[in-house]
Amino acid sequence: MNPKKEFNTVAVVGAGVIGLSWARLFASHGMTVRVTDPRPDLADVVPAGVQVAGSVAEAVRDADFVQENGPENLEFKKTLFAELVREAPAHALLLSSSSAIPSSAFAEGLDGSRILIGHPFNPPHVIPLVEVVPGERTSEESVQRAVEFYRSVGRTPVVERKEIPGFVGNRLQAALSREAAYLVEQGVVTPADLDAVVTNSLGPRWATVGPFLGAHLGGGPGGYRHLAEHIGKSMQGLALGTPSDNPEKLIEAVEDAYGSSTYSALAEARDRKQLAVLTALEEN
Repeated sequence: MNPKKEFNTVAVVGAGVIGLSWARLFASHGMTVRVTDPRPDLADVVPAGVQVAGSVAEAVRDADFVQENGPENLEFKKTLFAELVREAPAHALLLSSSSAIPSSAFAEGLDGSRILIGHPFNPPHVIPLVEVVPGERTSEESVQRAVEFYRSVGRTPVVERKEIPGFVGNRLQAALSREAAYLVEQGVVTPADLDAVVTNSLGPRWATVGPFLGAHLGGGPGGYRHLAEHIGKSMQGLALGTPSDNPEKLIEAVEDAYGSSTYSALAEARDRKQLAVLTALEEN
């Protein structure tokens, strides 16, 4: 079945940064998109061609696919998904953009066969990854339909077969962010210079080959085994730092580095550069 024909109408619940980016992506692929959010300026911020719904029930009443982007709060999601199960058509897939909470936690007591995680990286209309994470009761059919849907809108879905808080991408990001915060707090490097380290080393490397293939190549002809048996041993004894419980000085340092530029200018530059990288990867 052509997923673009199966998924004609998409409901986006929650119109923050992620929700609006999803709506922009879905609308760009010719789907009917309805967005709902209690924010009073909703009609002013939705992308062109996207419909505004006055309630969750109105948004999902004939949806084939629902992308939820509400607060990262377990009780909120429990209440919201109970409403989604009740109001959305029986065939509709119910996906959450949750950044850390597994779907089994908020699908308890519901028909969880069509509830799962579809976690993007910001902004989802630019960054292709979607982490598809089934819950304890998610059907395999729902997983495959979700994968087909995300592929149909140009994303790269990766199915993760075990639920873990934060999933994969955010756990990796958190690990690097903790050490980055520690290094800045210790006066080893400024926020801008740390960003320069990443964008001129790990960033390009990982963008092209990822951590494991990068390490495998770093071991030379002996591959990952050689790296693990030689350089890997010295790295295992490297004690990583723990950032302060009070991030105020770190916040001020980041604001000193980037606060003179507007959010829109920084975001535009980010998207332009990321699109250039992604375009280069597609061409090779």
